[in-house]
Amino acid sequence: MIKKLYIRNFTLIDTLDIDFHPGFSVITGETGAGKSIVLGAIGLLLGQRADSKTIKHGAGKCVIEAHFDLSRYGMESFFETNDIEYDATDCIIRRELTATGKSRAFINDTPAPLSLLKDLGERLVDVHSQHQNLLLNKQDFQLNVVDIIADSIKELAIYKRLYSDYLAKERQLADLKEEIKRNRDNVDFLQFQYTELKNAELQSEEQEELEQRAETMSHSEEIKSALYEADSLFSNENTGIVGNLKSAISAIRSISRVMPATNSLTQRMDSCYIELKDVSDEICGLLDNVDFNPAELDAINNRLDKIYDLEKKYHCENIDELLTKQEELHNRLNSIESSDDALNELQEDLNKKKEECLRQAETLSIMRKAAAKNIEKEMLKRLTSLGMPNVRFEVNIECGPLSHDGFDKVAFLFSANKNMPLQPVSQTASGGEIARVMLSLKAMISGAVKLPTIIFDEIDTGVSGKIAEKMAHIMQQMGNNNRQVISITHLPQIAALGTTHYKVYKEDTADGTISHMQMLSDNERVTEIAQMLSGSDISEAAINNAKELLKR
Repeated sequence: MIKKLYIRNFTLIDTLDIDFHPGFSVITGETGAGKSIVLGAIGLLLGQRADSKTIKHGAGKCVIEAHFDLSRYGMESFFETNDIEYDATDCIIRRELTATGKSRAFINDTPAPLSLLKDLGERLVDVHSQHQNLLLNKQDFQLNVVDIIADSIKELAIYKRLYSDYLAKERQLADLKEEIKRNRDNVDFLQFQYTELKNAELQSEEQEELEQRAETMSHSEEIKSALYEADSLFSNENTGIVGNLKSAISAIRSISRVMPATNSLTQRMDSCYIELKDVSDEICGLLDNVDFNPAELDAINNRLDKIYDLEKKYHCENIDELLTKQEELHNRLNSIESSDDALNELQEDLNKKKEECLRQAETLSIMRKAAAKNIEKEMLKRLTSLGMPNVRFEVNIECGPLSHDGFDKVAFLFSANKNMPLQPVSQTASGGEIARVMLSLKAMISGAVKLPTIIFDEIDTGVSGKIAEKMAHIMQQMGNNNRQVISITHLPQIAALGTTHYKVYKEDTADGTISHMQMLSDNERVTEIAQMLSGSDISEAAINNAKELLKR
């Protein structure tokens, strides 16, 4: 519940620092006094988007802060999941707005994005304003009410997972059909491309080898000249390196007997001779193999031109990429041939997913229909006590196509008078009747959803007298069930039943108009309620009437 609210520099509020209490509290004040300003400040704490225009004129910064007691609501997991320090008895939420348009949010002094603030706000406070009555037009709101009373959260979560899988499989099937259609439209072209690459009989390292051979053949004369010169230097009969080295070895060996120190030289020269003789033989072999063949060079260049054309055509850098392209084309052609099998298999999977969804949707539907009967009984009981003796209320559930929440289509049907047919509640109920319907629904839901705080913003619109008093009793009962209920009201019958009473009022100062909010004492409550009964001129009868209302 909200323990404390602090507001500084927000629209007409200069500084507001006020404590809130458990149970049923009421907020009163003249129209335009600033009740909606206080509610707007709370809305910012709950994650609503901010507007720098709401900062008090002349101020550079606006601060709104609230302290919450969460000790009864087991919210540790939320804070652990979001890595925020958890204090069950004092959770602090703060929003800061600057005149430059910047907005910051904090949860227990930890910076938080607006989405996280909104997520937490939905768990802390339910604000029911007049525009929320429009929710009765929305089928998903009505279905949500049924699911809350049915306590089908677990079953609904299972269904949503199954339905998500079903939609994913449906998209997969649609994509496959589109791919098959596209491939079949292009099958001739795909076959032509595959045949062209296959007939080219490409080999992985072929291009590098051909390019090297072409380069060698293009410089055959230059190569032969160099090899011939080297061969002559090595093997010339008179001046060749190999022959001269052999002669040198013979000369040194002839003195080895008389000069043993030359033995090591002989061994080293023998090693050099063997190596140089091998080099000479290899040069000779290369010389014999170098031959310019114009026909062979033309064939090599033609083959390379073919490879280059294919690489350019298929946007490939090398033969390996062309071979990969060939494999892809082969696979696509095979998939076209086997596409009917793949399509049938995927369709079977989709049918199974749909059957799973239908079974879970049926489980949900059974729970909802059982809950609908309870809702009808509870709403008849509540609405009858709120001055509708002839009321009829029916939860109509019809089967429709599968959707994100099952196949049930829910409509709340309503009739307040005899002999009047049941119609959708939003189409037939008056403003006062809709207010009573929404209060009854909220009271019923509050028993199933443990929200710490519920705020009713003028839910009493269109009602008065005893009906207003009965509505107040419902809110009072809600507040007595370990819950904080706050009602912003113009009706003295409701104001009198609050455990705590706050008044919002305006004050004209030299610096402009300022809104204030204060908790009223017992005597101040009498005066406030008497003023609500009789206007600005408070009569003795109004005072006595106010005291009588408070005694009740």
